Parts: sequence; C-alpha cells; structure tokens
Amino acid sequence: MKTLRISDSAHEKLTTLLGDLTAQTKTLQTYTDAIESLLSNSVILPPELLAEVENFISQNKQRGYTTKEEFIREAIRFQLDWLNDEYEYFEVPKEKIEKMDAIIDYMAADTFNAPSNAKECISQAIDDAIERVFEAYTESKEHVWDKQTVKELEQRLKEIEEYWEDMRRRRKTA
Repeated sequence: MKTLRISDSAHEKLTTLLGDLTAQTKTLQTYTDAIESLLSNSVILPPELLAEVENFISQNKQRGYTTKEEFIREAIRFQLDWLNDEYEYFEVPKEKIEKMDAIIDYMAADTFNAPSNAKECISQAIDDAIERVFEAYTESKEHVWDKQTVKELEQRLKEIEEYWEDMRRRRKTA
C-alpha cells in the first residue's frame, strides 16, 4: 500500500465521488475504489472542447445545465439515439423556426385545431404528406402491377400503417 498526498480540493472531490459510487452500488466503497473508478471510467477531452462546453453552459443557463458532466451525458445520449436510427433528424435554421412560430402566434391564435408552434406544424405536415402518399398508393394499386408486387406493397403498407398508428398513439400520450 502506498500513501498519496492530495490537495484539500482534490480530497473533497474524491469524497464526493466516493459518495456517488456508494449510492450507485449500494455498498460501502473505499478511496481506492473511487480512484480506480476514475481511472477506468474517465474520458480525457481536449481542454478547448471542455472550455467550449463550460462557456455554453454559462451563456445558456435557461437550458438547465449546471455541470459539464450533465451536458456531456446528455450529448452522448442524443448522439446514441441519432446513430441508433431510432429518430431521424434534419436541420432547420433557428431563424426559420422562430419566424414560423411568430406567424403561427399571430395568425393561428384564434384558429381551432391549429398547430401551436413550428415543430408541431412540421410534424403535422409530415403526417399529412404520409397520408397523401398512402391515399395515392391505394388509388393506384389496382393498375398495372402484377399480383406478387401488389401483395408485397400491401404488406409493406400494412406495416407502415401499423407503425404510423403506433406513432400517433405515442404522440397522444406524450
């Protein structure tokens, strides 16, 4: 066993980590456990990237981030969702979203069943486009396709309709 000299500040942080580890594992942990956890679970990031994260947090307090660790955890989760193909993302300039929100606020305030914001409007537009494609498919499926193609398309349409119905149910419960 070796003796290790650390500053009071480092000791305080290590003690906090020790408490977190004890809470996570529900078993008593030692300082050795805390140090081993740091060594095996840490990721070293470039100082300029960490500075950028800290700067973002301090300039965007309204977003609710209080620590860089919290921000980085959420960023990793978002990236995993993106890469796992669970969601599809596309970029729309913030200026356009804000402009659309302003137009919706101004014009649709008294309109029954109008979207309440740009994101809802975009989502409804996608829903409407999908419905139009389904309708066009349904109208044209009796035409020139052979029976096997029609059967395959009907199966695919059924799968898409089931998926879409599931998405609607989720949206209503969210």
